Amino acid sequence: MPACKATVASPTPKLTVPADSVNPGTSSLVPLRRALQEWLSQHGLPTPGAYTPLAIAYSGGLDSTVLLRVAHSLWPGAVVAIHINHGLQTAAAGFESHCTTTCEQLGVPLSVMRANIRLQPGDSLEEQARDARYTLLGQAAGALGARVVWLAQHANDQAETIVLALSRGAGVSGLAGMGDITVNGDLTFGRPLLALPQARLRALAQAQGWDFVDDPTNHDTRHTRNRIRHNVMPALSQAFPQIVATLSRSARHCAQADDLLVELARLDLQAVGVPPGLRALQSLTTPRLSNALRCWLRDTTGRAPSTAQLGELLKQIVVATTRGHHIDIKVGKGRVVRAGHHLAYVPPLSPTDSAAKEQGQNEA
Repeated sequence: MPACKATVASPTPKLTVPADSVNPGTSSLVPLRRALQEWLSQHGLPTPGAYTPLAIAYSGGLDSTVLLRVAHSLWPGAVVAIHINHGLQTAAAGFESHCTTTCEQLGVPLSVMRANIRLQPGDSLEEQARDARYTLLGQAAGALGARVVWLAQHANDQAETIVLALSRGAGVSGLAGMGDITVNGDLTFGRPLLALPQARLRALAQAQGWDFVDDPTNHDTRHTRNRIRHNVMPALSQAFPQIVATLSRSARHCAQADDLLVELARLDLQAVGVPPGLRALQSLTTPRLSNALRCWLRDTTGRAPSTAQLGELLKQIVVATTRGHHIDIKVGKGRVVRAGHHLAYVPPLSPTDSAAKEQGQNEA
């Protein structure tokens, strides 16, 4: 769990007049306003209000700036903002200052969450930063009384995600890209801009004269996603001008297929049990066995096993026909082991447990 510190700025609410009545240029906001309202209606979520605040993950960049300002123009007094300061670059303090100033000007309450990411050998910085971001967004939303958090990913982000998944040999789940909505307990993460190209957001921000920050790390091509953004996507767009829209459509098709696979997996898991029984697993065809195990491990660990890990686990299950056959395979950060007639997932030891175990061994 990343260490964090929260600072909540609650400026005095300002009298806000609907923007369309103030600035004729805000007529360009109408389509996006309508899209945000339709997104809420489509997912059966309440209109933001005093008792149902809407949280915006606000980095200060172009995309989240547009989302914050348009949402605030629709529901003044009901929108709150959350800024995550990862502290991973010198510009982070400037981003936080920009967000604080903007929210003070708008009269939007802002929660600033600061992550303290500690990497262990073999950890991915991008993965750890992402995990910390979602953890802190959830904590801040709870403190602000918000059950819905909007993220500003758009169609270009989705297209890059699909290309990245293809480069890694992902299956249907990976090719589904980012979900339009993700429910985690009583908290809902939404991506209402996912069908919109970034060019529309940029044109709107420029037309309105909205200030935003540009993260210099977005141009660092040492990162895989940035290489896709700056080298691969321009070439694809030149060859196939509609590539962003078509990749987004493919992602939706894959998401539907993945939903069907999950439904089938849950039916099979009802039959084999949770934790899964070895003999019942062995009765499944290889594709259904693979699908059921992937779903079980994704539910149990929070992420799917790698292709190599799942392949090795399949081999071990098939040959585990005797009582003494041992199974112990690393999956994610934990291990899948045989426990009698069933499989079991053993999570990694926490730092406290590891220290206690080591102390016990030393005392022995």
